[in-house]
Amino acid sequence: MNTKSIMRGEKVNPADYSALDETLEIMAPMGPELGNGFSNHAPMAIEAMCAMRRADAVMPWFERYRHSLAPRHSRVARLTNDNWRSALGDQRRTEDWFEFFRNELEEQSWQSVLDEWAARLAPGLMAAATHGVIRTGHATRALTLEDTPARRRELADGLAYWAADYMPLPAQRHSSAHAMPSEAIAQVRMTPAEIRRANPGSLTDALAGLDSFAPFKAALDAVDPSGDPHAFLSDLTATFARVFLANARDTYTSIAFVHAVTGPSALRPILPYLRDATSHSALAYAWQAAAAMYATFGTNANLSHPDELKVGDQDELIERAIECGDEHAIKFTEVCLREHALNPDPAFLAAADHAIRMLSAT
Repeated sequence: MNTKSIMRGEKVNPADYSALDETLEIMAPMGPELGNGFSNHAPMAIEAMCAMRRADAVMPWFERYRHSLAPRHSRVARLTNDNWRSALGDQRRTEDWFEFFRNELEEQSWQSVLDEWAARLAPGLMAAATHGVIRTGHATRALTLEDTPARRRELADGLAYWAADYMPLPAQRHSSAHAMPSEAIAQVRMTPAEIRRANPGSLTDALAGLDSFAPFKAALDAVDPSGDPHAFLSDLTATFARVFLANARDTYTSIAFVHAVTGPSALRPILPYLRDATSHSALAYAWQAAAAMYATFGTNANLSHPDELKVGDQDELIERAIECGDEHAIKFTEVCLREHALNPDPAFLAAADHAIRMLSAT
């Protein structure tokens, strides 16, 4: 939870970040992806455990995870303020982007860099299936609590991943509808089976099917993010917690719909440092990214509030997520607890419980 939340008088739990910098230093030579090509979740999962006051679990978890880490990529060419646009979305350039952002963070405050680049990167918020913005959000929250070299480096890594995997989704701009996500979700159409069959593979491979699905182009402006950004984000995350409950039916879809919540929620610690126009833009693209997951992987449009949505014991959820060990279960549980603290809704706790059960079998 960031200091702005504390200033607003919101109830927060004390975090324990005693293990964060040590593990970030160990991971410094490691790249943003694992040896199998999937995203390196270690910095995000570890920060989430620290936020949940479970620094004691960090090193045992990391020792099991670290064997899958891969070294950083080789550099291609130096990026500057004059040539960065040509490298946007070029996955070969992760290290070039990292060096660029590390230099930017040495020359400017991290808050200024975040504000400037969130505006530029927001249209590609789907980068690496939202892992770019998620890693940036975790790094921002940690920096808000304490400014250290390791945490600045982690912010550079998060922004670099976002920029190198920058992924805009198809959209046609028009006047925004006067709707919140909970209202607009009914307008999002799911892709037909033939598009899904034509685009198997990773989450980002599957999302390519939206390029040929014309109805999705209206999704970006189906909402109005111009009001209170925190209220909009609460409505967005609660809506997609219900999407998760209705549609997470196996490991693959559970992971997909986890990111429909954790991706948008990653903006929560970033918002206090963004100008209003940037906040509104970023929230619109967060909605679009979540809607893309729903359109691509969704099968059930019934998001009603079933009677079985019950509030469980939060400490038990944390313990079960860590015992499960799955990085998505850990990150998702932390996000659901954080969002529930700001906007009490049993769907968050039910979604965390469902994710832990679905991902414990992986």
